[in-house]
Amino acid sequence: MAQLLLKRPIIFFDLETTGTDAAKDRIVELALVKLMTDGTREKYVRRINPGMPIPPSSTAIHGISDDDVKDCPHFKQIAKDLHDWMKGCDLGGYASSKFDIPLLAEEFLRAGVNVDFTERHMIDVQQIFFKMESRTLSAAYNFYCDKTLENAHSAEADIMATIEVLEAQLDRYNDLSQDVKALHEFTGGEQLVDYARRLVMKDGHAVFNFGKHKGRKVEDIFTEEPQYYDWMMQADFALHTKQKISEILNRMKLQKSGLKTNI
Repeated sequence: MAQLLLKRPIIFFDLETTGTDAAKDRIVELALVKLMTDGTREKYVRRINPGMPIPPSSTAIHGISDDDVKDCPHFKQIAKDLHDWMKGCDLGGYASSKFDIPLLAEEFLRAGVNVDFTERHMIDVQQIFFKMESRTLSAAYNFYCDKTLENAHSAEADIMATIEVLEAQLDRYNDLSQDVKALHEFTGGEQLVDYARRLVMKDGHAVFNFGKHKGRKVEDIFTEEPQYYDWMMQADFALHTKQKISEILNRMKLQKSGLKTNI
């Protein structure tokens, strides 16, 4: 069976949550599997008290209720240890780039732990699947592994299936690289500025990826409409988005004053 060519460990992870809004919702269960360069694996699996009610519609999907997590730790209690455990590792998952990574980043920021995933390579197994076959995780598992996914929407079952699907993809597609960096580039798509994808890079500049200013440079809008920054900071945007627009505004101020910055 084809294996990933690892220059450093890679962590595949999956989250079960209170909902699908990375800015508002919380983690109720997480499962992480660290693939080491020597072929061994380490697991980190636990349930989290989200500090808010779990909607019945979410419980219906993952089977986790308020009662199940009432005695579990809050994310803030495990954030530092989890962050330390993830240091120096690349990241992977299924549909992780659009949801799991942005939400995990938000949880870390809410807990006061500053995260920077920009130096990590990220493999989104869903993107390989969509570019090659276009299906769901259960269908991917059946298609690539010839198995039925039991306990779907259990974080641990889903992420273990995701790893098996990736290994089967590496076996099936001879032109698919086993190198993590190459897979990161193949699955990554746009160069992002924030994990919520409100800002993307275009021609070396951060541009808006939503709303009436979509496609326009952030610096141009903040120059023409200074109140737009204030509106974004007061509105219900993700903390990481607000962090990035603040970095851009601070850089603009420093450049205007003639100072140099590496932000």
